[in-house]
Amino acid sequence: MPDDLRDAKPAKIRCDACPVMCFIADGKSGACDRYANHAGELVRLDPLTVIQSGAKAVAFLDQGNNAQDWDGDVIQGGRDFVTAVGAGTTYPDYKPAPFIVSQEVEGVDMVTVVTEGIFSYCGVKVKIDTDRHIGDERAVVRVDGEAIGHVMTSEYGSKMLSLGGVEHLTGGSKKEGRVTCDALLRLCNRDAVEMTIDGGVTMVVEAGKPPIINGTPEKLMRVGCGSATIGMFAKQWHGHVDEVVVVDDHITGVLSEHEAGKGLDMTPSGIRINGRRSTPGRYFQVADPGTGWGGTDVEDPLTILRPADPKRAWPGLRLLMISTTGEQWAYFILDDGLEPQPADITPELLTIAERIAENCEPSLCSVLFMGGAGGSLRAGVTENPVRLTRSVKESLTHVSCGGAGAYVWPGGGITVMVDVMDMPTNSFGYVPTPALVAPIEFTLRREDYGTLGGHMEHIQPVGDVVTTDVRRVAQQALQSDPNARENYGWAKDDR
Repeated sequence: MPDDLRDAKPAKIRCDACPVMCFIADGKSGACDRYANHAGELVRLDPLTVIQSGAKAVAFLDQGNNAQDWDGDVIQGGRDFVTAVGAGTTYPDYKPAPFIVSQEVEGVDMVTVVTEGIFSYCGVKVKIDTDRHIGDERAVVRVDGEAIGHVMTSEYGSKMLSLGGVEHLTGGSKKEGRVTCDALLRLCNRDAVEMTIDGGVTMVVEAGKPPIINGTPEKLMRVGCGSATIGMFAKQWHGHVDEVVVVDDHITGVLSEHEAGKGLDMTPSGIRINGRRSTPGRYFQVADPGTGWGGTDVEDPLTILRPADPKRAWPGLRLLMISTTGEQWAYFILDDGLEPQPADITPELLTIAERIAENCEPSLCSVLFMGGAGGSLRAGVTENPVRLTRSVKESLTHVSCGGAGAYVWPGGGITVMVDVMDMPTNSFGYVPTPALVAPIEFTLRREDYGTLGGHMEHIQPVGDVVTTDVRRVAQQALQSDPNARENYGWAKDDR
């Protein structure tokens, strides 16, 4: 061989899986680490993933909008359901989806179109089960100093975050886009991400795990607001105490004033609360938000009390103050000057405090991927993309992500949301545009796929697609093992 050929470097090949269009040398992977040059051939590094048995899809409708007899179970026991995890993408837009698979389900010839979509219009919604104040609504959430999202509303016992979105991915600096993409990828693949909130806390978020706030793992989400807690436990407190104050950032409850106390013919105690009185026994704004009792900044519960009403209160009055999780409590008895004095809690009251904690659910972080399936992705399914959108809206086509049922938002387009804990491990990738790569599957009857103008000539029988090289996961682990989510259920069944 001539020296000039012996010393020549192997030719690079161009990857067309995303808009970056990497030139990849032999034995090397592209910028996304998901495609590589293997002896001059572009190969996908992650295996195609199939699952067995799973959640029911919506019932499919015929053209007359009458439900079919088929029950909508696209992933029946013993059947392989080909997910888009490891399937590849459809970029450039003119390509049909990487896999269009046919399979008979209860006598119905079904087609599943699978593709890994490139989502720059995407983000995650994070639900954090905690009473702690993590930051004001609209406060900026940062990773490595870069803004990646913001705090949304507080829901019942939880705080919500909106992270990602096209403005953070591509609308800011290059560093902001890279950091946002990396944080979203780690969250969606169930890795831990440390983030800070402007004017708030430092927090570690990991799907399926308790949040770690300012270095302390959360344990419980509240049983209810202060008023609801009184409604649930008023009968159990009755006769063992003269007054109960449930401290809460939202609604602080006072038992004897509350309708539950009145229904038990309790004597008004004269214990008075700082804050804005709403309805009897319910108080707003008793303290500032914080990481103390009931999501307030209170460390000493007596600070929310005004002097007792001398016309109603009496020496010896028994007062219990407690948080909405039952984790903090204090017991007092009023002295001759009507001042609360610390006292030993009774066994009965301690049992009720423990019961409140028992009724609180474990604190967890939930991560829901949300993205819009746009024109380029739909073009891989059909030559007339709007027909796919209409088919989804008419429930003729079922949408899933990595085999997990996706919620499709009403209105225009195909905007989906899915719990990442229901998906196989390592379902998400990225491209350096930056954007996330997420699996999406469309399942419908073969005849309906033809009506869509689908790529019928690219349909393959499932037996031709499912080989020994695919990764198999068993979805039933999430249904049969109560600890499966906590233990990263899908991972334990990968083989």
